[in-house]
Amino acid sequence: MAVALPEAPVSVARPPLRIDLLKPAFWLLAAVLAVLVLLPLAWLAYYSVVDQDGRLTLANFAALVADATMRKPFLVAIAMALAVGALSCAIATPLAWLVARTDMPGRRLVRVLVTASFVTPPFLGAIAWEILAAPNSGLLNVAWRALAGGQQYDAPLLNIYSFGGLVFAIACYTFPYVFTLVANGLDRVPSDLEDASSILGGRAWTTLRRITLPLVLPAMLAGSLIAILQALTMFGSPAILALPAGFHVITTKIWSLFQYPPKPGLAAAASLPLLGITVLLLQGKAWILGRKGYTVLGGKSGEPRVTRLGFWMPLGLFFALAVLSLTVLLPYGALVKMALTKNGVPGLTLHNFRFVFFEFSATRLAMWNTFVLGFSTATLGTGLALLAAYFVARTPVRGSRLLGTLATAPVAIPGIVLGVGLFLTYSHPQLMLYGTLWILLVAFLTIEMPAGYQQLAAAFHGIHPELEEASRILGASRLKTLRLITAPLLRTSVIATWCFVFIGTIRELSATILLTTANTKLVSVIIYDLNESGDLGAISVLGLMLLVVSFAVVLIANRLPLLGGPRLPALR
Repeated sequence: MAVALPEAPVSVARPPLRIDLLKPAFWLLAAVLAVLVLLPLAWLAYYSVVDQDGRLTLANFAALVADATMRKPFLVAIAMALAVGALSCAIATPLAWLVARTDMPGRRLVRVLVTASFVTPPFLGAIAWEILAAPNSGLLNVAWRALAGGQQYDAPLLNIYSFGGLVFAIACYTFPYVFTLVANGLDRVPSDLEDASSILGGRAWTTLRRITLPLVLPAMLAGSLIAILQALTMFGSPAILALPAGFHVITTKIWSLFQYPPKPGLAAAASLPLLGITVLLLQGKAWILGRKGYTVLGGKSGEPRVTRLGFWMPLGLFFALAVLSLTVLLPYGALVKMALTKNGVPGLTLHNFRFVFFEFSATRLAMWNTFVLGFSTATLGTGLALLAAYFVARTPVRGSRLLGTLATAPVAIPGIVLGVGLFLTYSHPQLMLYGTLWILLVAFLTIEMPAGYQQLAAAFHGIHPELEEASRILGASRLKTLRLITAPLLRTSVIATWCFVFIGTIRELSATILLTTANTKLVSVIIYDLNESGDLGAISVLGLMLLVVSFAVVLIANRLPLLGGPRLPALR
């Protein structure tokens, strides 16, 4: 007999409520990047076209054209930058060829030491050459007079306080940009073309001149433009070497406009042409690198062709040793010598270390500020760059590519220009950040954002999105997928970006010089202040400390990826 049972209520399981915070994160990130980049530029433009009473005027731009003291620094800066670009190319191209395409011994060591000159802050290199080649007290000039039997105030062998000395000191720390691009270009040149030249009767010099060099010419030109850009926007080295020589470049002139009586409007107007020149140089570099130099057809090309130097080997070794001595060995030796000696006291001493670390309270505060800002900027900057690169690479929200534009835009803003813009923006009562570490954090995040974003954007292109898609199928939100799947896969790139941003922060001077006060000084500013007072021993100790920290961070960054592959935590 069938018995009818009451129908049991059917419960339908509802999917768990999932809130995707992707769009709010996108708009928040866009707002942060806009504030970092656009706000100081807007205030810069505003101050350049108003007078002290707030009325529109073009008097500031007219002064740039009519005042010879404003025109000359622009011309000197352009001439200096062009000379630096030419000298950097002349140094880097032969050295890159020796390292990449010859059998010269010690090629790996040369690459490492070139990296050392790349890590060295340019203002510290300028101080090192000040120790070596100051007209009266420079170590090289003192040694020369001792050998020649001259007196202390005889004509010096070298004078770093000159236009030529400034060009040389800057080129010592900009040529690695050219070296890196040219060496990488030489590594990629297929040997098939050079072998074909040899088969057709071309000698080694003919092949180098008509085949190899034309193929790496775009890399040479792009590297030279980067060197020109670095020299044009640099503040530290010109302030240390050009001002004692009695001339200004545009960056030091902009800085001088904030001395008493301050002229912020004129400083803002002078910053905009420098910004425009920077944009043009960057566009030129992108155009050169964007052109196709050659295309390899027919599969994998042969290994790069190695040229045997033969009896030219001593000349090649001498050139490499001379470059490394001038850019690394002599400057580092001068810093070590000054750090371990005291004027008027024979023998080695630790007086300078004791003074810096235990007696001079300003350096302890500066070191604390520097490393706090370095850690904070590296952590926040890497996080912002990771989010921006993710949005651009995966485009989960309409308009994501705008973030890439905002993240890379600061590369066109010279440090001194950004410093002026931030000073004008955050010195108002409504936005009073001047005199605090916050304004420095904003400056460093803005300056280092392009480098961090470009590294992580390149890393995203090497990760297939299928793992992220699987995570989404299993129920994870996009941000959770980014945190648990994508970020661990990018661990090596994230670590490298963090280290790169940290090193860039602790060595920054151009924007910092306008934004620090007595309570917010950093090690780079303390070094600049001590240079004006002539305390080279304390400067050397602080400079060596920056170098040790920078190289330690680079070493840690290179070692961490070897400790194990990325681990993917389970989704929860």
